[in-house]
Amino acid sequence: MSHRLIQLAEKACLKNKLPQFEVGNTVDVYVKIVEGAKERIQIFNGVVIATRGSGMSQMFTVRRIVNNEGVERTFMLNSPLVIDVKVRRRGKVRRAKLYYLRDRVGKARRLREQRVSSAGSKAKGGSASESAAEPPSEELATAGV
Repeated sequence: MSHRLIQLAEKACLKNKLPQFEVGNTVDVYVKIVEGAKERIQIFNGVVIATRGSGMSQMFTVRRIVNNEGVERTFMLNSPLVIDVKVRRRGKVRRAKLYYLRDRVGKARRLREQRVSSAGSKAKGGSASESAAEPPSEELATAGV
């Protein structure tokens, strides 16, 4: 009974539109900073090295390098202080947690970029599986002549 009540209370506080990002992506996190009576938005950019939790307790960790020193910051995804998360670059990774990046130095710290296919590449020919799916009608018509 109490579990259902907790779920109902959490559901009311969840954000409607959650940002879509994965581990390995380079993101800009827009965070609301309150200094006395003033509020401002600060951008924290870096690589997402971990995500954990679900529902209200969903969190993600972003790592960046400032003055040759690694800085990691953990954000609550549904927090009202996190205004927005924008993906700048999609990284190609094969792990759920990228804690090994803490030990990397220099160019070894970079992740490979994930290629995203666009509509323009399909117009130029695309892949072999796409061309095999649609038989060319002109070649069949001229083959019988």
